Amino acid sequence: MADQPKLKTSSSAGFQNMLARYSDWLLGIGVLGLLVTLVTPMPPVVLDLFLAMNMTTGVVLLMVTLNAKRSAELSTFPTILLFATLFRLGLNVASTRLILTGGDAGHVISAFGEYVGGDNLGVGLVVFLILIIIQFVVITKGSGRISEVAARFVLDAMPGKQMAIDADLNGGLIDSDTARRRREEIASEAEFYGAMDGASKFVRGDAIAGLIITALNLVGGITIGTLGGRSLGEAADTYSKLTIGDGLVSQIPALLISTAAGVLVTKETSKDSLGYALMGQVTGRPRAMLIAAGTMFAVGWLPGMPRLPFFVLATVLLILWNAAKTNEAEEQQAVHAAQVAEAEAAEETSEEDEVGELLKIDRVCLEIGYRLIALVQDKNGGGILDHIAQLRRRFALKDGLVLPPVRIKDNIKLAPKAYRLMIGGEEVAGGEIEPGEFLAMDSGGAGGDVKGRETIDPAFGLPAKWIAEAHRDEAEIMGYTVIDPTSVLVTHLSEVLRGELANLLSRDDIKELIDNVKTTSPAIVEELVPEKMSYGEVQRVLRNLLREEVSVRNMPAILEVLADNVAQTRDIEALTELVRQRLGRSICEAHSDPSGVVYAVTLDPGVESRLAAAVGAADTDQKAVSPAWLHALVERVGATVGQTTQSGRDVVLLVRSNVRRFLGELVRTGLPKVAVLSYNEVVPARAVETIAVVKMED
Repeated sequence: MADQPKLKTSSSAGFQNMLARYSDWLLGIGVLGLLVTLVTPMPPVVLDLFLAMNMTTGVVLLMVTLNAKRSAELSTFPTILLFATLFRLGLNVASTRLILTGGDAGHVISAFGEYVGGDNLGVGLVVFLILIIIQFVVITKGSGRISEVAARFVLDAMPGKQMAIDADLNGGLIDSDTARRRREEIASEAEFYGAMDGASKFVRGDAIAGLIITALNLVGGITIGTLGGRSLGEAADTYSKLTIGDGLVSQIPALLISTAAGVLVTKETSKDSLGYALMGQVTGRPRAMLIAAGTMFAVGWLPGMPRLPFFVLATVLLILWNAAKTNEAEEQQAVHAAQVAEAEAAEETSEEDEVGELLKIDRVCLEIGYRLIALVQDKNGGGILDHIAQLRRRFALKDGLVLPPVRIKDNIKLAPKAYRLMIGGEEVAGGEIEPGEFLAMDSGGAGGDVKGRETIDPAFGLPAKWIAEAHRDEAEIMGYTVIDPTSVLVTHLSEVLRGELANLLSRDDIKELIDNVKTTSPAIVEELVPEKMSYGEVQRVLRNLLREEVSVRNMPAILEVLADNVAQTRDIEALTELVRQRLGRSICEAHSDPSGVVYAVTLDPGVESRLAAAVGAADTDQKAVSPAWLHALVERVGATVGQTTQSGRDVVLLVRSNVRRFLGELVRTGLPKVAVLSYNEVVPARAVETIAVVKMED
């Protein structure tokens, strides 16, 4: 019973607690009971009870709807509408059976028929037909049309609302929990109006069924009564009253529920109930009340008009005008007083707020000069904000980590065309770009010299030129790679953030990642955190993976490896190596060509043996390694990898698993773009092709 609602502890709420505890059972029994009423005869006493329950349900639903503040609060209303319609139809079938079999349908139907029909059955029939017309033509048709239009507009507005949420999230205005809650509210609203669009058809069909059932009761009852020995007049009198009573008993609750549906779909979102909002909006216009009062006085003075009702109404409107005028004056005074108090409070707290704001540190902040402000937002979707939103999606898909919101702000201390990236309040990168110009880079196949100003690409440190827009086509024809200034800045930002992913990963991020895994794989999370490992230890493992550009998107697999091996070793580096072996397939996919082949540079066995002896991973008589020898090894690896990558292949350094960690740390300092893999990690690869072997002469 974990999904049951939280029960109240008050002794006076015992009955409500019992209903909540057995709500699923009661709902199932109720639905089955509805189906039973369609085929099983029902005693008149039981029918009276159900008819009273039907009318009570209509009144309750109408009152609940009037007091709802938002339409989406009653998300179950379309389902309630279906059950209420089925309930009424079941009662119609039961009452029809009693009317046609014995001419006795209980006291409720008889009382309604006698009260409305009386001595004139025609009046009763006309009243019943008027109720049918009101419900079918006016309320049902109107609410159905409103539901259809509302559903269409809500669905059309969903993409814009989603983009607004993404923009607020990227701009740092809201956090991920708030964004998730707002997305759920949008989805719930769309589902509600879509369901109401379909549920309105139930009410329309119910009105048609009521009209047909009434006609069948009247004709069938008179026919059966005549054949049973009654006179035509007696049969017509008896069955007409019963038919009128049956129709009124079923259609009055139907009218109440269809009115509730119309109120629900026409209600705007407000923090107050409908009655309060209606009185405040209608009676809150003193001038309108005064004009209406004068009009009623004028109508009362017309020749032949009864003066008393119009004068009484005019007096009531004057009273409302006086009250509204007083309330308006009090509201203006209250608003003025609130503004004065707010201004005084702002003066008192402005200095404290300013100091508090200065103490806040943004996790990621991009500061720009004033000439770059125009690049932040572009109406065509090519601004810095739009690029950052796409950048966050790419990082999430490739690396499995959601970047923190990037705050963008101008800094007058920077040069007009300069920018700098701050992480944790510290500058990690910067540069200058030329708004209005384009960066032309020679990728090695340019066939001429383009006119422009020499510069260095800030992202990769390659020589480039800033060229005017007029020379863009010419540069592309020559073979240059031409990039707009916004893309230059965002590419630099992307490369820097990729290198800083490990430092950006906080313990709050770890908790959020683990909470996401808990929704799909709760057992592994309960086994590992916090019983065997803390958030900090998991953070250190993931940071090791991110430093070597290994995706952490497959969090369930990572946590499984940690849970299986943490009892044998708590060495974070050793656990990281085990996780890498488990993620071998994704690591190979990241470094393989389209055909699945991994191209590798390997070390001479003697070199690997000396490295293994240096790190204590092997008991050999190899010579000790000196820092100079290690430096020479790194240079030799860099030269070999550089030669093999000239053909455009992605080449990795492949070594034994017992030296991979040591060599990876050694190579990462001087060759950060070279991936170091172990033989155990490339087992899932389709093929491994060795294209060079690094040797060292003593």
